Amino acid sequence: MSAELALSPRRPLLLRRFAGVSPVIVVAGTVLALIVLAALLAPLIAPYDPNAVDLMSPYEGSSPAHWLGTDASGRDILSRLLYGARISLAGPALVIACSMTAGVLLALVAAWCGGKVDAVISRLIEVLFAFPGLILAVVAVAVFGAGFWAPVVALSIAYVPMVARILRSVALRERNLPYVAALQIQGVPAPRIAVRHLLPNLMPMITVQAGIGFAYAMLDLAAISYLGLGLQPPTADWGVMVAEGQSSIIEGYPQESLYAAGAVLVTVVCLNLVSGWVAERYDVRGAEL
Repeated sequence: MSAELALSPRRPLLLRRFAGVSPVIVVAGTVLALIVLAALLAPLIAPYDPNAVDLMSPYEGSSPAHWLGTDASGRDILSRLLYGARISLAGPALVIACSMTAGVLLALVAAWCGGKVDAVISRLIEVLFAFPGLILAVVAVAVFGAGFWAPVVALSIAYVPMVARILRSVALRERNLPYVAALQIQGVPAPRIAVRHLLPNLMPMITVQAGIGFAYAMLDLAAISYLGLGLQPPTADWGVMVAEGQSSIIEGYPQESLYAAGAVLVTVVCLNLVSGWVAERYDVRGAEL
């Protein structure tokens, strides 16, 4: 074993044995896996084209032909939910991928460089905090038009300071541990220390932040779609489905809005449960978004 590896503390592994895991967490993780799998396999398992209109079959109830019934235009709700999962998961995934990448980079640079660099990054984070995600997304839509990319880019920017603030404090604590100083004395380059030692030791916090952030991003994007500022009908999206089914609730057909809102709720709750379990298992404190 090299001296460099010996000086670094044991790196926590996210994929350990699941001995003693609560059945609730197992169920939550299984549900999340099934939702992702259903989204990926939507073209193969959806019984109908999600946008296929059948004006002769509006508001049909559950039946062997339409397991979850049909909406006001006779479109199969199950098919729309399956295809909607792809967009409803892809949007938050992109938001978290972009914001986590930028946030982790800023946190590592601030923690490692310190001094004026840390001060500048901290002030930048404070400035970005002044722009709430939803407001920034609305402004982006007003400038660039409704659609998928404007809200995603706006939320990605809005989430960066939330990620960077927490990870910076954790990275600073890790930066001041003795093994970092020992590695520097050995002449190990700073980028190598940051990538091979600091970053792996931040992974539990990064994982928790990503899970919580994904849940918030899903809620924000669903709200934006519900307001008509995101993807537009007839695109199958859970937020769009809630908005489209709203008028049908008064007529006594709540199934479209109910199923779409339920899908968002179940996904968010399962994400929070799994993220909470990871935080507890690895003693991650202060995780929030």
